[in-house]
Amino acid sequence: MNNNSNNKNYVLISVLIGMLMSAIDVTIVILALPTITVDLKAPFIDTIWIILIYLLVIAALTTQFGKIGDMFGRGRIFNIGFIIFIIGSAMSGAAPNIDFLIFSRAIQGFGAVLLQANGNAIIADYFSQGERGRAFGITSMGWSIGAVLGIILGGTITTFIGWRYIFYINVPIGIIGSIMAMKYINDNKKTVTKIDIPGTIVLILVLSLISYGAIEIASIGVATLNSACIISGILLIIPFIFIEKTSKHPLMDMRVFKIRKLSLSLLASILQAIGYLSVLFILIMYLQGIRGFSPFDASLLLVPGYLISSLLSPKMGKLSDRIQPGTVAGVGILFMAVGLVVYILMGVSTPLYLVIVGSVITGFGGSMFWPSNTSAVMSNAPPKLYGSTSGLLRTLSNIGTLFSYVIAITAAATAVPRYVTFEVFLGIDKLNGNISAKFIVGIRSALIVAMIVLIVASISSFATSIKAKNINADVTKYK
Repeated sequence: MNNNSNNKNYVLISVLIGMLMSAIDVTIVILALPTITVDLKAPFIDTIWIILIYLLVIAALTTQFGKIGDMFGRGRIFNIGFIIFIIGSAMSGAAPNIDFLIFSRAIQGFGAVLLQANGNAIIADYFSQGERGRAFGITSMGWSIGAVLGIILGGTITTFIGWRYIFYINVPIGIIGSIMAMKYINDNKKTVTKIDIPGTIVLILVLSLISYGAIEIASIGVATLNSACIISGILLIIPFIFIEKTSKHPLMDMRVFKIRKLSLSLLASILQAIGYLSVLFILIMYLQGIRGFSPFDASLLLVPGYLISSLLSPKMGKLSDRIQPGTVAGVGILFMAVGLVVYILMGVSTPLYLVIVGSVITGFGGSMFWPSNTSAVMSNAPPKLYGSTSGLLRTLSNIGTLFSYVIAITAAATAVPRYVTFEVFLGIDKLNGNISAKFIVGIRSALIVAMIVLIVASISSFATSIKAKNINADVTKYK
């Protein structure tokens, strides 16, 4: 491994570009959904899957492809991720119908898997423990900047150029990232391991069944089939745990969860994702359906928070190099919870500056949490399992993101008639005064649940800073 310090910045930029593209394509699609729905003559429920299929692929496969990076070289796999992402983006832009677009988004998601699963591990390879907080802060900034760019570009490109170019824009960015990755990222020392095919299949079934059942409930209401899907998905968690405990090469190495600090940081990651990442959905529905903003204008009110997060993430990451990263992460989550309190106070005619205030507070919290939690995870991971742990972190975060969106859509659909929910979400209609009051109640309920989840996540982060005997005893097994 060539850890020449002159190459570190180029390695960091390559990983940053990969994170940037992955983040952009989570949010850029949201604002283009109304135009895509009309242009491709697609049903509302199918349009939602443009977002969900991308998240589903990432959530189900990220851990395994962290392992593949361990086996065949993280630099090589990371670069293949760029190539596949470029191909999926080009296919998405050229999609003739909704089914082809959903399929293309799955391919794009697979490319994002290879990028996400290996990005943090590459940082851990090239940067010492005292440098990682700052480096993770910069890659976290990529997520925040990507979210901002996704929001702005989604509205601007769709409005003035056309929705297909929200995907085509990834092609030149991906080519630049690919060239840099090929030139500067060397492969790690290979680790002999195998892919957990049974575990991967069961995890895909768990996530797919629960997601499909929940979205169908949001679309048509409770029925035998969608209820059976959710129940089956939940029950499959039991054989999944059994498979992982008995497998010689598990998708999720349960022994790693015996490392106390690591398991608590991973728990904080998935809870934070579940509690926070649906807030964008909820706020856009509030601003469109109740306040009458267009999707693009609504998104502009949320930009300040993302900018705060992107600007401060490197500094907060550096802070976590000096003090306990779990403490920094825990405080960050509490700031996010306070931001949700601001959103809970919003009503039908609340001054809009409260949206900006809430956005700034949550953005500040995000700048503290994401780099610090990533640093806590990777610093407590056994070096031989950097790739697997990086993949596991992204997997849990993406599972949380997936369920966060699913819960947001389902919760909104219980507040008002389902067809109204989808029209509001797609920016097609505005609620009348009577229904607006009911919709506010539904939004507040969803935000209260999210706030409670965030508080539990903060407790998990703070707990990593509590000293305990033999806290890293299990780490030595992997060295």
